[in-house]
Amino acid sequence: MAQKTSSRIDEGTLTKGQLRKLNALRKSVGDDIGGRAFAEWITSQSSDDAAEKTDKNAELIKDTLWPLVERGSIRIPRGGYVVKRGRGRIVVEPVK
Repeated sequence: MAQKTSSRIDEGTLTKGQLRKLNALRKSVGDDIGGRAFAEWITSQSSDDAAEKTDKNAELIKDTLWPLVERGSIRIPRGGYVVKRGRGRIVVEPVK
């Protein structure tokens, strides 16, 4: 009898999409190989997620406005503002 590997995946911490992928892999290639393939895939995804978390546009806006906030030229209330792009213009509204 073949011995199962001890690589257990905590399914309670996975998202719905990750569970679907895990179950599809287990169905297509079997529990053992599917579990190993999913574990390899999830480790590669975690390194990609760290790179995507920084929004370059948000960083640029923050870097541009922060010196104005420090100088006291501009005050941003606790609720903040919403910045939208309109037809050829930028729309800044208070959060409702």
